[in-house]
Amino acid sequence: MEDVLAVYTRPHDPDCPLVCVDETSKQLLAETRVPIPMKPGRPARCDYEYQRNGTANLFMMFAPLEGWRHVKVTDRHTAVDYAHVLKDLADLHFANAKTIVLVQDNLNIHSKASLYEAFPAAEARRLVERFEWHYTPKHGSWLDLAESELGVLSSRASTAAFLTNKPSSRKSPPGRTTAMPTTPRPTGTSQPPMHVSNSSTSTLQSD
Repeated sequence: MEDVLAVYTRPHDPDCPLVCVDETSKQLLAETRVPIPMKPGRPARCDYEYQRNGTANLFMMFAPLEGWRHVKVTDRHTAVDYAHVLKDLADLHFANAKTIVLVQDNLNIHSKASLYEAFPAAEARRLVERFEWHYTPKHGSWLDLAESELGVLSSRASTAAFLTNKPSSRKSPPGRTTAMPTTPRPTGTSQPPMHVSNSSTSTLQSD
C-alpha cells in the first residue's frame, strides 16, 4: 500500500506519466422491439423486454495528472488483450514518454509474462522496459484509480439510461464502436488540471 501511495504523491512529470489500468465486463443487451423515437416534449420509449447478446470487456486507462482517460472495448479479457493495451499506452497514447509509471491490481494477467505471450521476445522486452510496474496490495484494488473511474463510467451510464428509460447495459454487440465524446490527450508542459472525473477528456475505443 505504501508503495502505491508514494507513487501518487510524486509531482507531475510529463516524461514519466502516471497511468492506472483496470478492466470490467459489461453485459450486452439487444432490443426485441423497435423503440419509439423521441418527439418534441416526449422522450424515446423502449420496451422493457430485451435479448441477451453476450458480454464485452472494458479496459480503463486513466492518467489522473494528465487529465486523460481512455476505454478500450474488447470481445475478451485475456493476457493477449491486456498486452495490446500496454502496447497502445507505450506506442500510441504516451509514445514520447521516457517511462510510464503503471499502477494496477494483482490480477493474474497483469504481468510481464502477458507481453511475452502476445509478442516476440525482443518486442516484449522492449515494452516491459517502457513501464515502471506498481501493484495494489491484496484486497486493496480500490487504490487503483482506474477502478474508481470504471465506477464513475457505470454510474453515468445508469443515469443516462434512467433519463432515456433504457437499461444501462444495453449497447452495441462486441466489435462495434459505442458513441462517446472524444478529446485527444492534452499536450504541452504546463501543469494539467486535477479533474479526476472530467468526461470531456474521455475516449472510448472498440476493437
